[in-house]
Amino acid sequence: MNDSRELPRITTYVLKDMKMRGEKISMLTAYDYSFANILDKAGIDIILVGDSAANVMAGYSTTLPITLDQMIYHGASVVRGVKRSLVVVDMPFGSYQGNSKLALESAIRIMKETGAQAVKLEGGREVLEAIDRILSAGIPVMGHLGLTPQSINKFGTYTVRATHKEEAEKLREDAMLLERAGCFAIVLEKIPALLAKEVAESSRIPIIGIGAGKWVDGQVLVLHDMLGINQDFSPRFLRRYHNLKTEILKAVNQYIDDVKNKDFPNEHEQY
Repeated sequence: MNDSRELPRITTYVLKDMKMRGEKISMLTAYDYSFANILDKAGIDIILVGDSAANVMAGYSTTLPITLDQMIYHGASVVRGVKRSLVVVDMPFGSYQGNSKLALESAIRIMKETGAQAVKLEGGREVLEAIDRILSAGIPVMGHLGLTPQSINKFGTYTVRATHKEEAEKLREDAMLLERAGCFAIVLEKIPALLAKEVAESSRIPIIGIGAGKWVDGQVLVLHDMLGINQDFSPRFLRRYHNLKTEILKAVNQYIDDVKNKDFPNEHEQY
């Protein structure tokens, strides 16, 4: 395990330097102090306070219900556990779409009330005005293209995106527009690996994939998925590094047995 105190603080500049040097960028989600502290100490480069909190923390079937106030709560909790990693907070559905003034107000609240270093929002050309206004306030923006979960009702499915020529071309154009606008990085979700490779090679900013193949500049997964806490979600791109759901069930079952059998607490566990 790495000690984050021995590693340099991650900034947007450091991420661009990592891309130039060919060093892959590691990114995971977190939603609370305890997990964020563990990820930071392990040496993760970016912690995303994802709107996936709506799914894994609140039990919703989509990311749409989570509010700005809730994202700020999760973001502030994560920041308190971090010394090195770059913390990025998702802007939730309804906090930026179609209203660049609202987008700026939402982004300012996130930065002031969480202490995070950047925000992330979904979309290309259609959100450029919002991105421009947020960047004008000196707030770093991470883009997100491909499968954009906040648009699930538009797509109607979580299937792979940009498999057809027209959509692939739009994704290329949107990536170029986001880079020109000043985004410091872009997440590409669930698109063909060769398309993601093309975008990564033509971009000067880091391209981070989730279900976008191995040729991008970094990878991101949802923490609860990769640790096996949540096992209801099993896409092809997900690698499970542990089976914590089983481990936690064993521990809780043992605790229940110990309490029922009057084995806990024993004489050494009382005052």
